[in-house]
Amino acid sequence: MMRALTAIIAAVAAVWLALSPVPALAWGSYGHRTTAEIAMANVKPETAARIRALLAVQKQLGTPKCPVHSLADAATWPDCLRGDAWRWAYTFPWHYQTENVCKPFDPKSDCANGNCVSAQIERNLRLLSDRTLPSAQRLEALAFLVHFIGDIHMPLHSGDAADAGGNAVKGSYGIAPGTNLHSIWDGALAERAISSAVPPLVRRYPAEERARLSGGTVADWGRESWTLAKTIIYPRLMKDGDPCLAGASKATALAWSEADIEAGIPIVRERIVEAGLRMARLLDEALSGPPRAAQAGRPGES
Repeated sequence: MMRALTAIIAAVAAVWLALSPVPALAWGSYGHRTTAEIAMANVKPETAARIRALLAVQKQLGTPKCPVHSLADAATWPDCLRGDAWRWAYTFPWHYQTENVCKPFDPKSDCANGNCVSAQIERNLRLLSDRTLPSAQRLEALAFLVHFIGDIHMPLHSGDAADAGGNAVKGSYGIAPGTNLHSIWDGALAERAISSAVPPLVRRYPAEERARLSGGTVADWGRESWTLAKTIIYPRLMKDGDPCLAGASKATALAWSEADIEAGIPIVRERIVEAGLRMARLLDEALSGPPRAAQAGRPGES
């Protein structure tokens, strides 16, 4: 009976993936939409109004298959573009910044010519902040910005380059086979963490909580994800629990147990809330107050 149930679950998962118009990437659609909804619940009213004004020109993006009617739509837009790779393939390396988890963290690693998630957060924040630019260009920057803030908070987007952030590690989620380590963390685990949260993750957070969770620079956020990958996720692949032990052998397949799932839920919840509140802070910085051209410097630094 267990084998039959496992086969049914696998079949349903396969059908869902086949019918889905967008690959399950980053936090997946549910995770990205949730981070954006948290941000909208916590931005200043002036910021929300300016976001809505930018959304009004969404047809000018020229992506009718990927409409952007809300900030939540904007947060999934960069993944939707994968359906038009001939036009947007140059943006695909912007979603991640993997590096060796056994070497010191380097915020500039794996980022040639700005083709990485941290550099693109900074670039698109500057574009969004510059109100002398056309609205359509700033809306595109808004969509990339909110998506990449979600990406950098997913631990395996800063995971080990050797296994493509867990994509090369086959895995099963509970009793459901046929996935990989990356997809476990950005898909099923994230969906369970969000849907089971009490109170709901999407809400207006108290000022004290916003201040505690919304800080740090882009480099800090990448370091946090890299540290989680190194200390929480990759040790599960190793027999001795140390991914950096000389001569250690890494598994190429992994069963993510119910105990692993339960342990991962609070981590995922915190990362999604942090992403949403940090997104709100950067959007307030970019869109509230008098018009200004974007200034050089790293986001989040004052």
